[in-house]
Amino acid sequence: MENRIISWDKMALNQFGVAIEYIAKNSVQNAEKVRLDIIKKIESLPSNPEMFPLDKYKLSNDGFFRAFELHRLRIAYYIEPHRVRILRIRHTSREPKEF
Repeated sequence: MENRIISWDKMALNQFGVAIEYIAKNSVQNAEKVRLDIIKKIESLPSNPEMFPLDKYKLSNDGFFRAFELHRLRIAYYIEPHRVRILRIRHTSREPKEF
C-alpha cells in the first residue's frame, strides 16, 4: 500500500532528539548529517516498509515489527495498513530491550 503515512511515537521522537543533541555536543555538522540521513531513510519506508529485516528484539514478532541501524542508531518501527509507526531509537552500544 503506497499511501501510508509516517507517525512517530512520543518516546521515539524524544529518543531521536536526545541522540541528535548528544552528537551535536561534539559536532553540529555531524548531528545534522545523522539527523538528515535517518529522516531520509525513514521517509523511504511508506513505499517499501518491508525493506528492512524483522526486529530481532521483538518478542513474538508478527512480521510487522522491523528495524534498521544507521550511524550507530537502531530505529524500530511497526507496519500498519495505513501508516508506519516509528517506535524507538536507541544507540547500538546500549543494551537492547526486548519488547
